[in-house]
Amino acid sequence: MTEPDYSGLPDDLAQLVGQHWQRFQEAGHTLPDALRADLPKVWAGSDFVAEQFIRDGELGPWLLEHSLNQRLDAMSLVIQVQQAVAACAGEDELKQVLRRLRQRHMARIIWRDLAGQGDYHSTVADLSLLADTLISCALEQLYDWARARQGTPIGPDGQPVTLVVFAMGKLGARELNLSSDIDLIFAYEHEGELEGERRALSHHQFFQRLGQQLIKALDQTTADGFVFRVDMRLRPWGKSGALAVGFDAMESYYETQGREWERYALIKMRPVAGDLEAGARLVERLNPFVYRRYIDYGAFQSLREMKSLIEREVNRKGMQADVKLGAGGIREVEFIVQAFQLIRGGQLPALRQPNLIQVLPLLLEQGLLPEDVVEELRDAYVFLRDVEHRLQAVADRQTQRLPDDEVGWERLTFAMGFSSRRVFERGLRRHRERVRFHFSQVIADPEQESDERQGDQELVDVWLGRLEPEAAVTVLSNMGIQEAEQVYEQVHALRESRAVENMQRIGRERLDRLMPLLLEGLGYQGHGAVTAARLVAFIEAVLRRSAYIALLVENPGALTQLVKLSGASPWIAERLARHPVLLDELLDVGTLYSPPARTELDDELRQQLLRVAEDDLEQQMEVLRNFKQAHLLRVAASEVTQVLPLMKVSDYLTWLAESILNQVVMLAWEPLVERHGKPSRDSGQPCDPDFVVVGYGKLGGIELGHNSDLDLVFLHDAAPGGNTDGDKPVSNEQFYARLGQRIVHILSTRTMSGQLYEVDMRLRPSGKSGLLVSAMSAFEKYQTQDAWTWEHQALVRARVVAGCNRARQAFDAIRHQVLCQPRDPQTLRDDVLAMRERMVTHLGSGEKGRFHLKQDPGGIVDIEFMVQYGVLRWASSHGELTRFTDNVRLLETLAALELMPAQDAGLLREAYLAYRSAAHRASLRKEKSIVDDAEFRDLREGVRAIWKQWFDLEE
Repeated sequence: MTEPDYSGLPDDLAQLVGQHWQRFQEAGHTLPDALRADLPKVWAGSDFVAEQFIRDGELGPWLLEHSLNQRLDAMSLVIQVQQAVAACAGEDELKQVLRRLRQRHMARIIWRDLAGQGDYHSTVADLSLLADTLISCALEQLYDWARARQGTPIGPDGQPVTLVVFAMGKLGARELNLSSDIDLIFAYEHEGELEGERRALSHHQFFQRLGQQLIKALDQTTADGFVFRVDMRLRPWGKSGALAVGFDAMESYYETQGREWERYALIKMRPVAGDLEAGARLVERLNPFVYRRYIDYGAFQSLREMKSLIEREVNRKGMQADVKLGAGGIREVEFIVQAFQLIRGGQLPALRQPNLIQVLPLLLEQGLLPEDVVEELRDAYVFLRDVEHRLQAVADRQTQRLPDDEVGWERLTFAMGFSSRRVFERGLRRHRERVRFHFSQVIADPEQESDERQGDQELVDVWLGRLEPEAAVTVLSNMGIQEAEQVYEQVHALRESRAVENMQRIGRERLDRLMPLLLEGLGYQGHGAVTAARLVAFIEAVLRRSAYIALLVENPGALTQLVKLSGASPWIAERLARHPVLLDELLDVGTLYSPPARTELDDELRQQLLRVAEDDLEQQMEVLRNFKQAHLLRVAASEVTQVLPLMKVSDYLTWLAESILNQVVMLAWEPLVERHGKPSRDSGQPCDPDFVVVGYGKLGGIELGHNSDLDLVFLHDAAPGGNTDGDKPVSNEQFYARLGQRIVHILSTRTMSGQLYEVDMRLRPSGKSGLLVSAMSAFEKYQTQDAWTWEHQALVRARVVAGCNRARQAFDAIRHQVLCQPRDPQTLRDDVLAMRERMVTHLGSGEKGRFHLKQDPGGIVDIEFMVQYGVLRWASSHGELTRFTDNVRLLETLAALELMPAQDAGLLREAYLAYRSAAHRASLRKEKSIVDDAEFRDLREGVRAIWKQWFDLEE
């Protein structure tokens, strides 16, 4: 038999392969010609593969039967293993079969890897598939034998209960390496006892024994080797815990005793054998432990502590050359990715997957890491994992340590495809340095980056009560804090409060790190007791959710914004205390003070809702509320810092409401259509959706404020007397009534995140006594025949804010027609004045020397009534007056048409914007819209003078 060509190998490796070849020939084996070309580089990289060829004369032909040019086929592998296992007569034969299958497939996977027929991705995928299949088939056979001996565990539903094997670590992530342990957890869904046993055998005992048998089948070293080394230490209670645990007990353990490192481990948890559907249910049950609803920046500190422990162990054992645990190694890439998964996974379900390579591009999509960082981490990870595989392929031994001899380096350099050790080490060093840098940027402790970030030691002493009160006040005052004595009293009261005393250790440590930094921020920005009180209220609100405290410690910029905005507005401070999840918005100043365009709002909300199951209305409502709260914070921050003028603030708030309303309509529409089908039009065609939400008042006028409710009217344009076209048809009227009820429910129900909007439906035809949803024809009839003048005034500011264009056009036509009706000027004047008089009587301030910006004479409502009067009086001859719904542009139109003197329109516009701006500021200060009478005296007198001229009132 012709000897393979070793000329492409370094001398030492050629000699090594030659020795293997001599033993192969001495064993009397022959090599298929198709393998001859690649054998030198494969055997040069793997003594294990060479040894398998020497021991197993059929390995060469077997490799050719199982094509080396493609990845493992899952179905073919399952059939192969099942047939082999089914022929076993007992556990000893099962062990032999599993080991021989494992050795052959491992040789095949290594061959493909070293010969360049496979890459990192195919190697880990094939290794993981092999492990999944061997575990699953072994468990299935052992379970059948156990049932034959002892009976079948039965659940409360009468169905057999099966052991579920969960893979953790690399196998859980489908990233298994060439000679890895497999980390497993055994669990079962239902407790109970087996029937027919003379001595009662519990499900726990049954599965405990089954688990022991499975471990022996996989882990025990025999003459044929082993299948996989099994590590069970990640199970609840570790080594001291039961080998198999019921689902309820497991969930209870993580809820009450779960530690931070176990959250990290459970990211990669995946059911691989047994009842996979039950396994998926347990993973879902454990998700709240792993992925917190809020943004969990405490994960940084936990991972930092884990990394510190590993580094101490690395230094103690001299493991700096370890490509997994050493600086810039595999583990640091994993920590970076899993930090973001733990922090953001509660809000971004897409991140809840174990495979690192699949998660990395998602971090780019979500804006959590820049593109160049993602690319460098991915390239480094694949390179380091390839190095790990080359090291382990040598002897099928679990090692990540770089060689300590020249032959080892020569072998590694050749297997990695480098021309020399020096070139290879340079490439390795470059990847590790990049990983180390990115790790330090993401995971490193911000307090260790600069002496300044450690906070003034004197402020630490103030917070911890180590100074006498007078000395503490002096320290605070010297730091630039105003009203230092009051601030000290507030801080002292917080420290001595029962809530702080009862904090758990981790939470208290986080608070002790935060408070000196917070005091430093107060002094740097020159704030005093008022801001401190708001910040203390915030701290008290998050004491039991210390991940938010960790977020502020980890992100000095967010802490700066918290101090700044809390000082500027009690409204913002209260929002943050009530919804601390909004702290996430403080992390990026760019987005905090840069409001999105209308289309961007729509896209952002749509993307967030796509992450939620279509039938999970509760979670959809939470997404809507969190979306609204986040953007309310952004617009308020932009307003108090004077980044946005009043008109832009109102635009933003109005667009926000419209984006939400359009999504709410679809969320309400789709389940009803699925249940009842679509309503029908007069033509018999299905509606799509032939429904609109009409916004009145501030929403219609594009003038929403921070706390505005929504004045809404619902209209449909379906055929009267028609029915829906589904399996459970209802009348068109009934369908739209349910649609309206569902919309109101989604908007107004109070959840954990509060209420979306307060909804006022009293402006619908016939008010409270009218239908919740009116037909377009009925609305037209009511407006033309029955509506009061004040209802036509309201219609001036009405516009469609959600729904379909077809129904929008129908509403716009009706509105135009109604507003353009000829009216008797005297009757109109009398009606408007009478309504205004009633409003002043019932809603005015009634306080001497005080001015209600909205309701008192000379205020906002006077201006609105003048505009509405002008539209209703002259729209019959000037149809363009129906074009706009906001007062500013209507005033400009009245002036352009010379229906109002330009000077008067200008004064009214100036007064209107000044009043609204003051009302906005009062809202953010949590004050009423009532000011001192002298504050707007000139504007108020000017408005009243125009009012008297407008309505021809005598002095």
